[in-house]
Amino acid sequence: MEDQKMYVVEVEKAKEGRSNGRPSRGPVYRNVLAKDGFRPLSHSLQSCWDIFCESVRKFPDNRMLGEREMSHGQAGKYIWLTYREVYDLVLKVGASMRVCGVKQGGKCGIYGANCSNWVISMQACNAHGLYCVPLYDTLGAGAVEYIICHAEVSVAFAEETKISEVLKAFPNAGKFLKSLISFGKVTQEQKDMAGNFDLKLYSWDEFLLLGMQEKFDFPAKKKTDICTIMYTSGTTGDPKGVMISNESILSLISGVNHHMETVGEEFTDKDVYLSYLPLAHIFDRVIEELFISKGASVGFWHKDVKQLIDDIKELKPTVFCSVPRVLDRIYSGLVEKISSAGFLKHKLFNFTYNYKLGNMSKGYRHSEAAPIFDKIIFNKVKEGLGGNLRLILSGAAPLSSTVETYLRVVTCANVLQGYGLTETCAGSFVARPDELAMVGTVGPPLPIIDVCLESVPEMGYDALGDTPRGEICIRGKCLFSGYYKREDLTKEVLVDGWFHTGDVGEWQPDGSMKIIDRKKNIFKLSQGEYVAVENLEGIYSLASSVDSIWIYGSSYESFLVAVVNPNMEALRSWANENGMTGDFDTICENPKAKTYILSELTSIAKEKKLKGFEFIKAVHLDPVPFDMERELITPTHKKKRAQFLKYYQNNIDTLYKSTR
Repeated sequence: MEDQKMYVVEVEKAKEGRSNGRPSRGPVYRNVLAKDGFRPLSHSLQSCWDIFCESVRKFPDNRMLGEREMSHGQAGKYIWLTYREVYDLVLKVGASMRVCGVKQGGKCGIYGANCSNWVISMQACNAHGLYCVPLYDTLGAGAVEYIICHAEVSVAFAEETKISEVLKAFPNAGKFLKSLISFGKVTQEQKDMAGNFDLKLYSWDEFLLLGMQEKFDFPAKKKTDICTIMYTSGTTGDPKGVMISNESILSLISGVNHHMETVGEEFTDKDVYLSYLPLAHIFDRVIEELFISKGASVGFWHKDVKQLIDDIKELKPTVFCSVPRVLDRIYSGLVEKISSAGFLKHKLFNFTYNYKLGNMSKGYRHSEAAPIFDKIIFNKVKEGLGGNLRLILSGAAPLSSTVETYLRVVTCANVLQGYGLTETCAGSFVARPDELAMVGTVGPPLPIIDVCLESVPEMGYDALGDTPRGEICIRGKCLFSGYYKREDLTKEVLVDGWFHTGDVGEWQPDGSMKIIDRKKNIFKLSQGEYVAVENLEGIYSLASSVDSIWIYGSSYESFLVAVVNPNMEALRSWANENGMTGDFDTICENPKAKTYILSELTSIAKEKKLKGFEFIKAVHLDPVPFDMERELITPTHKKKRAQFLKYYQNNIDTLYKSTR
């Protein structure tokens, strides 16, 4: 890595192909902030419960949890609970749980969309040393029953609308689950049904009264205690229960704080966070713990993705964590608004955009690149997102460079990509604000981990090459404590203290990481050529007429085919220019449209100098975006490749037949 701004420092030398049969390994790097060692964790904080108690002590009257008031189906203002009020409710919930006979080390399920009661139940688990086990249905039918039985969940909380879902897990779940609490009301019919299974069913208000007369001491808690078991969807096999300790979460919070302080963007009790990414996933869970540690405010969305912008306008958050899919929607909405604003406004916008981007490219901070244009032009975008947004964090999947750059310019906020897994407690890498060169990367590692790349010879990735590429391996205190009841799987991915992520990365000259592939997503064509499919999908996604693409290659065929979600605006305007009528679905079926999309893909392939066998030879256009309803993607938007093949098998067969 050449001499320029460097955000990492080498702490161990590279190792050639090793005697234990492992491939060669590149040098070990860590964030330059931690060159003399990692920042020690506070002695006074042993658990997530300690974090919350400290904030209750420091900020008792700060707004902590907020939900929108609903009347006649319309969402109104945010109504808030203070830190002190939440603490009092947590004590009641904890006492009632103990009355139900749950003790330290017991498992408590939580099922439903993010809301105040979700966090209150989670804090009650933290208080009494229970393992918090989020349940979620996006893992497919039977997942709730699987998790209850596998984790041996004895008490569970559920959103009112999910109670009947939990009851479907009986009689099998009855061996473990003894108490079920609704976040709202329960019906007599549900009570009768629960009675058949020896299950105690409570409404929220009933449950709060259960422990009123009782007083329980909080058990002593250690950093190494398990705080939560998060079941990850994975793209194959049963969900895996990832055990996360108190120390993992404390360590992650420490690393994020260290990183944000050095770039002058530290979080404070004045921050307001919009909670809508599922608390059942590690990304949102640790971010909320982080904001709670600061005495900040967490406002919940009202569970309708079409109304998300309305929640943003009402809450006026300072920080918004999101996934590419939502940011793509925001981007498309903004682009459409600008292009329909009339010729002059459009011209003016483009001029100011290019002027500001030019200055940012020269190294100006985004706030200093075009302050007058920010006031006159971009302020409208900022106001549309509440007016206070200073940080947009994107995770779970790669965000396109086009969208990232655009949002960095027009929102007047820092837009950063991060990378991590449930097993690494969410945040392992995060880009730096005001570094335009980091667009398209996930930035340098947080100052809590060591990172190295391990060669993947079968895919041609060399960790010791001029451009080091290989499987990303991570070591540090934020790592998980293993898969629950699956030591075999734990041993597969944790070798000598290194967690093997399965993702292929490429070090950038400044110490940022670029995710380029997935180790398992590789197949062989009939002529013996290996194809790294994720890498290709990333390249072909650059075509402006493509929203999403799934590429397939059979080992009995010599070429690749693909299913494409075309970009509606791009395809419609092409159809208009070519005198083609009909709705979007009809256009997608037209052979000429397929030829047009294929030509767009071919020109990208030529521009990127792809090899002949990496060119796509035939496409099927699907107007419906790849979704969870058809089980094509996981909740974190990773493609379930086996499911894609099953779903599109007939289309694939047709593509191969008609192209040979």
